[in-house]
Amino acid sequence: MELGTRAPAQAQANPLREGLRLERTPAPCALVIFGASGDLTRRKLVPALYALSVQGLLPAGFTVVGAARSEGTDEGFRASLRQAVERHGRLPVTDLQWASFAEGVRYARVDLDDPEGLAPLRTVLEEVDLERGTAGNRVYYLSIPPSGIANVARRLGEAGMTTPPAQSGFVRLIVEKPFGRDLTTSRALDEDLHRHFDESQIYRIDHYLGKETVQNLHGFRFANGIFEPVWSRQYIDHVQITVAESIGVEGRGGYYEESGALRDIVQNHIMQLVALVGMEAPADFSPETVRDEKVKLLRAIRPIHPDDALDTTVRGQYGAGWIDGEQVPGYREEPGVSDASLRETFVALKLDIDNWRWAGTPFYLRTGKRLPRRATEVAIQFRRVPHSPFGGQLASPAGAPVAGAIDPNLLVVRIQPDEGITLRFNAKVPGQAMRIRTVNMDFLYGSSFLTESPEAYERLLLDCMLGDATLFAREDEVEEAWRLCTAVLDGWRAHPPSVDELPDYEAGTWGPKAAHDLLARDGRSWRRP
Repeated sequence: MELGTRAPAQAQANPLREGLRLERTPAPCALVIFGASGDLTRRKLVPALYALSVQGLLPAGFTVVGAARSEGTDEGFRASLRQAVERHGRLPVTDLQWASFAEGVRYARVDLDDPEGLAPLRTVLEEVDLERGTAGNRVYYLSIPPSGIANVARRLGEAGMTTPPAQSGFVRLIVEKPFGRDLTTSRALDEDLHRHFDESQIYRIDHYLGKETVQNLHGFRFANGIFEPVWSRQYIDHVQITVAESIGVEGRGGYYEESGALRDIVQNHIMQLVALVGMEAPADFSPETVRDEKVKLLRAIRPIHPDDALDTTVRGQYGAGWIDGEQVPGYREEPGVSDASLRETFVALKLDIDNWRWAGTPFYLRTGKRLPRRATEVAIQFRRVPHSPFGGQLASPAGAPVAGAIDPNLLVVRIQPDEGITLRFNAKVPGQAMRIRTVNMDFLYGSSFLTESPEAYERLLLDCMLGDATLFAREDEVEEAWRLCTAVLDGWRAHPPSVDELPDYEAGTWGPKAAHDLLARDGRSWRRP
């Protein structure tokens, strides 16, 4: 090769990926997808399974069985899945690789209203056990509306299809959020599931936990000796967690009228991020040890009394506005939404954590639709220096920084897009004078590892097959998150806004004024992602 030329990207060895081959392979099993004709199956589940197959991470004999009410055939199901993978998959589809994957694709029509409606599925699974050696190992994925979850679990239990085949075999159940609508319905759902499945068989999936940058919170905190010693109230002023979306309800107005931003995002995605940022170091990385520490953190969150909900939370609803130069309608103008709706599309909260690590360091959370840009990030703002010899002064007695004050250090974990980490610190500006300015040190996943990160569902589906529940929510995790959110919902119900108060922020802005006031009262402001 001539000097000055660059080797093709595929020929370059990246030392950061040395030794990273994933060596875990599950036992042969059948993955049954209830709701096989649904959007989640086409967009996420099957593309993830195909990617695992291409990477050689699925066991020999692995089989996908689609289960739905509509009539269908194996050939028709395979054809529809290929179209889905070609459209939504992250890896290209080749005839050879697809043929290998499609050998393990079957379809069964089920009728969950009929006590014998699972008989065709049982027949297909028995055939798969004989032909492909799945040995009775099952993973049931409930890609169905929440109202049908308990019924599927009941039908599976009544059909005798929930008992593991042998001591080394397994039967597992994956349940999609939402896990109930409040604390009461969440507990009722757990009771329904536990009538037929042991808690160790239940995998409550939150796709945020499968994202590489979310998983990296563990590695960043507990594999680096320089960060954990300052990860506390002594050095951290406050934490901000933002989950911003630029899209609206995307034709799901009916669903959103029943859920809202608090149930849709805060109770699951954001509360999991709070737990990961705030938890103590686990003794090891076994599933129960990690989840024990997350639950301890969630239990330490100071309860919000319903009467105090309006002081510590903000709810908002978007009106008409502009996104990326395009005019968009307000929430009440969306299909399926009442023109007098009070449903929130924006939420901001202030949480206090009552333990030795975090007492006095607030966590500020926000999420919303029709915000200026799509961004999910965790921002750790450190305390200001106690004294600056460079002319920048400390905060004034009123709490607001005076002119010339040195900016505090900031650590930002970008979960999506542009996955990575930024550390903001202060440095001298070149020149004769001593002038201080902030600079950034960046880590980017794409450029550091020279590889595309796997989709979240790839990791989560593989972990379930392996029996690794680390990245799945346990019963008590869900209950603690609902404990907080139910109190907020109760407070909002007791103090509803008037119809004229909403909408209270334009599409394309960063939420209602009240959200900015929430931090301004504490002498702080939201970071703009």
